[in-house]
Amino acid sequence: MTNKPAFTEKKFIVTFVFVTSLFLMWGLLHSMSDVLNKHFQNVLNLSKSQSGLIQFSVFGAYFIMSIPAGYFLKKFGYKPGVILGLILFALGLFLFVPAANAASFTFFRIALFIMGCGMATLETVAHPFAAALGDQRRSDQRVNFAQTFNAVGTMIGPAIGSYFLLGSDTVHSTDLTSVKTLYVAIGCVIILIAVAFMFLKIPVLTDPHAETSAIDPDAVNVDVEPSKKLYQHSHFVWAVAAQFFNVAAQAGTWAYFINYGVDIMHFSNEKAGYFMIIFMGMMALGRIVGTSLMTYIAPNKLLAAFACGSILMCLIVAQSLGWTSYIALLMINFFFSIMFPTIFSLGIKNLGSHTQQASSFIAMGVVGGAVFPMVMGQIANHSVAHAYYLPIICYAVIFLFGAKLYKVKH
Repeated sequence: MTNKPAFTEKKFIVTFVFVTSLFLMWGLLHSMSDVLNKHFQNVLNLSKSQSGLIQFSVFGAYFIMSIPAGYFLKKFGYKPGVILGLILFALGLFLFVPAANAASFTFFRIALFIMGCGMATLETVAHPFAAALGDQRRSDQRVNFAQTFNAVGTMIGPAIGSYFLLGSDTVHSTDLTSVKTLYVAIGCVIILIAVAFMFLKIPVLTDPHAETSAIDPDAVNVDVEPSKKLYQHSHFVWAVAAQFFNVAAQAGTWAYFINYGVDIMHFSNEKAGYFMIIFMGMMALGRIVGTSLMTYIAPNKLLAAFACGSILMCLIVAQSLGWTSYIALLMINFFFSIMFPTIFSLGIKNLGSHTQQASSFIAMGVVGGAVFPMVMGQIANHSVAHAYYLPIICYAVIFLFGAKLYKVKH
C-alpha cells in the first residue's frame, strides 16, 4: 500500500503562505463589494438592480481577463502572473480616488472592472499554483485550505466596510471620502505584497498535473490521452458550466444579503452589514469542516451533498419566516463554502499540459457572477425574499456535476 502523500513539502511552505495570502485579499475585496452595493444605494440613490452593476463590473472582468491571464501564466509562469495580478488589483483600487471626486458611478465601475481584472489574473494563477505545491492527490485539500483564508478575507471585508461605509451614512449624502480612504489604504497593502513577491525565491516546481508518479503507478497524475483537445475532456467542460452557475449563485446571494436584513428583518444598514461577518464566518466554518471531511468523503460526493443543502436553505429563505429564514440564509454560505475550489480542482484533473489553459477557462466561468445579481435585482426590487428562488437552478447544476458529470473519461 502506498503511503499517503504529505499535504505539501517543507521547501514549499513559505511560497504556500504567500499564495494563501492572495486568497485572503481577493476574498476581502469581493465581500466589500457587497457592502458597496448598499452604500451606493444610499449615497448615489441607486435601485437594487442598478447596484447589481457593481458585480457586473467585477465579475465581467473575469470574462475578459481570464483567457489572457491563462496565456500569460503559460508563457511566463506563476510568479510573474501573481505580480501582474497584484499590479492591476492595486491600480483599480487607486482609481477609486478620481471616481469618488467625480461622484460618478460609471467611473467607479471602470475602477471596479480594472480591480476585477487583477482578481481574475490572481485566481487564474493562484489555484493551479496552490495545486502544484505538492502531490496532486492532496491538491483538493490544498486548494480548499487556501480557500479557507479566502473565507477569512470575506469576514474581514464586511467588518471594515460596514464600519467605514455604512456606520455614518446619511440619507442623500454624497460624501465619498470614506470610500477613497478605505480603498487607497487597501491598495497600498496590495503594493507591499507585490514587492514581497518580487523578492520571494520560489523553488523549482514540477506541475503534479503534468508528471507521472514513479511511486504510485495508479495515481491519476497525467493526461492519459495527451492528443485530446481541451474541449474533448467532458469533466473540464462541465466544470466550466458548474463554476458559472456556482459564482452566479454566490454573487446574487451575497449582493442582496444586506438588503434581506434591512427589508425582511428590519435591521439598520450597519447592523445588517455586521451580520455579514457572521455570514462569511459560516463560509470559513464550512471550508474547515469540508476540508476535514474530504479525508473521509470523496470531494465530488461532498460537493453534491452541499449543493442539496443549499437548495433546501434557499427554499426556506424565500418563505420570509423571520429568524428561521435568516438562519437558513446564513447556512447557504456554509454549504457554498467548498464549491468553488472543489469544482476548480475536479475540473483540472488529468489535463496534463492543458492544466494552465483549463484554469483560465474555469476562472472565466466566474462571469456568471456578472449577470445573476442584476437578474435577482429585478425580483428583489419587488421582493428580496422571492429573489432567492433563483439560485436553486444554479445549485441543481452543481449537484449534477458532483454526482455524475465530474468523472474523467479515458
